[in-house]
Amino acid sequence: MAMGVAVAADLVWHLASGVAGLLLVVAVWVFYFVWWTPRQLERALRAQGLDGTSYRFPHGDRELSARLDREVHAKPMTFSHSIIPRVAPFTHRTVSQYGKISFTWAGPVPEVTITDVGLVRQLLLNMSHDFEKPKLNPLAKFFFRGVFTYEGEKWAKHRRILNPAFHMEKLKQMLPAFRTCCNDLISKWENMVGSGTCYEFDVWSDLQTFAANVISTAALGTSYEEGKRVYQIQTQQIVPFVQAAQSLNVPGSEFLPAERKKRIKALDREIRELLGSIIKKREEDIKNVKASNGNLLGLLLESTMTDSQEHGNNNAGMTIEEVIEECKLFYFAGQETSAVLLTWTMILLSMHPEWQVRAREEVLRVFGENKPDFDGLSRLKTVTMILHEVLRLYPPITFIQRHTYKTIKLGDVNYPPGVLLRLPILFFNHDPEIWGEDASEFNPERFAEGVSNACKNHQMVFFPFGGGPRNCIGQNFALMEAKMALAAILQHFSFELSPAYAHAPLIVLSLVPQHGAHLRLRRF
Repeated sequence: MAMGVAVAADLVWHLASGVAGLLLVVAVWVFYFVWWTPRQLERALRAQGLDGTSYRFPHGDRELSARLDREVHAKPMTFSHSIIPRVAPFTHRTVSQYGKISFTWAGPVPEVTITDVGLVRQLLLNMSHDFEKPKLNPLAKFFFRGVFTYEGEKWAKHRRILNPAFHMEKLKQMLPAFRTCCNDLISKWENMVGSGTCYEFDVWSDLQTFAANVISTAALGTSYEEGKRVYQIQTQQIVPFVQAAQSLNVPGSEFLPAERKKRIKALDREIRELLGSIIKKREEDIKNVKASNGNLLGLLLESTMTDSQEHGNNNAGMTIEEVIEECKLFYFAGQETSAVLLTWTMILLSMHPEWQVRAREEVLRVFGENKPDFDGLSRLKTVTMILHEVLRLYPPITFIQRHTYKTIKLGDVNYPPGVLLRLPILFFNHDPEIWGEDASEFNPERFAEGVSNACKNHQMVFFPFGGGPRNCIGQNFALMEAKMALAAILQHFSFELSPAYAHAPLIVLSLVPQHGAHLRLRRF
């Protein structure tokens, strides 16, 4: 009996010691990273002439930013393209108050917003390898990783293997899949309109489904029904991902029990099983017929096999786990980017019907009633101008971030390790100093001489897909998909805003219409 009591007491003592040790680690972490380090970084930035908000322990400016978001998102805005005060109210207020280079606080981390055009090229091109991607909360890794999040040699290896799959000649092989998905969308809308004069509905949800269908068919080489569950899971992951990405990264927090963590991990297991099964089928296809069948996954598997052979090492290519991560990234980034681009394009062409007429005239002149093909798509100058202008006014990704892991001199400022540098794409895209006094107006004509001549004095400021070596590898895929879909839609329908449409752009992960995209569709 006495021995049992002694053993129990010993266990209690060890447990108490372990808990005390963990609490000590957390306390030291909080003191160093959440109290002492932010104050040192703030002193270093202010000493060099930068201005910004003062650090508030422990959440920084997150509460104020969230409050401003709630206020502006409570109601829609007017039919204007001056969307910055609604889309990014906190950053808009900060830049207005503290200047073109100013800092705020993402928790205990200083976030320097740079809207000085002269520093863009230096940061994105000349110094691209001097920075890292921001470190996410450990739970955020369950959403996606892939080439988007990798650094150094791992990023270079994945980019090298992925590049061949996105060459224009390879993308041409995917046109039949694009065309099939477009046909499905057009058929659905024709049935909805029927014999009536018009049909009123929210195109946002249908364009999300269309983009998911394209990714399933053209990227993964499967059917929409087979890939639908992948899309559903990623949709369910968005809210917990955003919550995890915005939360403080306390050491050991990933090991603590939490309902959110359990849910994230369960969804991750399911999506890995689904993608693993699809990848296995594609591998068998390649082994049996020695061809990729024109889908992105097949091309990726061929590329990774070729890379292994060229380097004489089976480990030189990607592992199955790495391919799964790239597929998760393909699925989310490809679906989200294309859906929002097409949705905002239809909204803006409804707001500016004269450009809808011009685009349709061009499509009918190039294709008539024939299905869009690759050669014809490359001749759609007006459609291309419109897509670029939509990307300028409503970019899917509204900012780019880089993290300093060593002291970096940018302009006249030495940024110490541990600082986030933020390039707000949306602010550059709406800057009158770059685009002229009509910067917040819809004017595709500014791209008549191509992207490089749209703003002659500042050529490196239009980067809706990112800039420098780390630009989006799938931008040609997204633009080709958007051109084909828009051409098919213009061949068959005219459209206008519904009275139910509320103009309310909102950042979730990308820039989306908060209340959908309610349009009236008519057969053309």
